[in-house]
Amino acid sequence: MEQDRLANHETVDLHEILNFKTVCLLKSKMMQGLVFDQELRALMEKDVQQSVRDVTELQSNYQKAPTITGGDDH
Repeated sequence: MEQDRLANHETVDLHEILNFKTVCLLKSKMMQGLVFDQELRALMEKDVQQSVRDVTELQSNYQKAPTITGGDDH
């Protein structure tokens, strides 16, 4: 049975994975400027494109994250 919402721990895990994929994406994109081998640069570009798709998919799952309601601040 598919649920409409993620559990709190799933939301935290999703956030951690999204952060990791974003850092990997940025690192690959930045390293392309330092790479002179065209085959390696092409491989890194494929990685960037796949990472963009992955990040987009992960972001779409945030719609299933629980809504944070106001609470006590003490």
